[in-house]
Amino acid sequence: MNYTDDILKNEKMWKLIWKMAIPCVLAQIVNLLYNIVDRIYIGNMQDIGGTALAGLGLCIPIITLISAFASFVAGGGAPLASRLLGQGDREKAHKVLGNGASLLIIFSIILTVVTYIVKEPLLYAIGASDATFPYANEYLNIYLIGTLFVQVAFGLNTFISAQGKAKLAMVSTLIGAVLNIGLDPLFIFVFNMGIKGAALATIISQGISAIFVVLVLINKNASLRLKLVNMKLDIRIVGNIFALGIAPFVMSATESVIGFALNGQLKAYGGDDHVSNLAILQSCMMLIATPLTGITQGVTPILSYNFGSKNKQRLKECFNKVLLICFSYCTLFAILMMVFPRFFASFFTSEEQILELAVMYLPIFVSGMLIFGIQRACQTTFVSVGEAVISLFIAMLRKIILLVPFTFIFPLFMGVKGVYVAECVADFTSATLCSIIFIFRFKKILKKMDESNIEQVEA
Repeated sequence: MNYTDDILKNEKMWKLIWKMAIPCVLAQIVNLLYNIVDRIYIGNMQDIGGTALAGLGLCIPIITLISAFASFVAGGGAPLASRLLGQGDREKAHKVLGNGASLLIIFSIILTVVTYIVKEPLLYAIGASDATFPYANEYLNIYLIGTLFVQVAFGLNTFISAQGKAKLAMVSTLIGAVLNIGLDPLFIFVFNMGIKGAALATIISQGISAIFVVLVLINKNASLRLKLVNMKLDIRIVGNIFALGIAPFVMSATESVIGFALNGQLKAYGGDDHVSNLAILQSCMMLIATPLTGITQGVTPILSYNFGSKNKQRLKECFNKVLLICFSYCTLFAILMMVFPRFFASFFTSEEQILELAVMYLPIFVSGMLIFGIQRACQTTFVSVGEAVISLFIAMLRKIILLVPFTFIFPLFMGVKGVYVAECVADFTSATLCSIIFIFRFKKILKKMDESNIEQVEA
């Protein structure tokens, strides 16, 4: 038994959770700065900040969709590799990593070409105006050059955490984010590149992060090592990665679909100021959701490993503690944003008319996050134990089944306010339904683990 196996199997649970989760949370917070810092600097550009922020806001759904493809590998491949390590099949775990790397390269080529072709009609379709389109177009033209960096930095970083090296995973993200924070004001203001400078700073920073991740994974001391021989696509491994990764992909991709719908509806019912406001509200929600992703990324190897090794008690113990952490965190920060909306919104704009919109609608927009932590804990556990179909359904439930229709229905009766109300109603409803599903399904999963252990003893 190596060091990674030992800590995942025997470390005290609270200590193990914090050891695995804190570096991932810090990495996600740092990763958040890639997006947040751009918005803060752009939103505060003199004279054109509001319009430029709206342009960037239009890019966000497209960028989210591009990043979502990395979730196939990050959210499907890494838990699969962790489970294989728990089962003692290290050779197959290496192949999962290699196949994941190949998929990321393929995704990068296809996404770059397709997005360049469709970006202009797509931007206008999701709410761009003649005033905001030039800023969105300038940002995307540069950002797309770094698509491969985005895919590799995000898609492979979770394989570092999967082998118990959460601190190294944090460092890879930290390097890129610190660079981004420093390069943003240099390119935007000193070199007077405006929104193009923000995009250039981002791709340079992500490029450095991607290089670091690859260097860690090709190191001969890595428990999960990236080798060319394992990068030849195996249809069965790819199928397994897709089966587990489809839920995280849908979770990310549906955020993009929602961005398209929300931007379009806000443009139709409220105009460019509401599109700018949405960029602020989504940024504030990211302050809640992104660290939460770090928590779930950190505990996924623990859940997957102990499910793979059929350790029922540690699986239950880990879930109960994760549920407590996720619920407490989401509830606390949702309340803070509902009570102090001006404080959070003021980071992103100084234009009073946009700030007033944020103060009015932020409490409504984030109120669904009061119980959203329950859904994230349950959904993460489903992914970790290989319940891909249920994970996919829950991922689609919140955004596609609920929020998309609500976004078009509620404004018919409530005007522009209905677009914001749709978000919180969808969040409350999906979290409630997810909890009910989990209560019944998790009992069956634990029962199957007991039956499996009995069969092994009898054999």
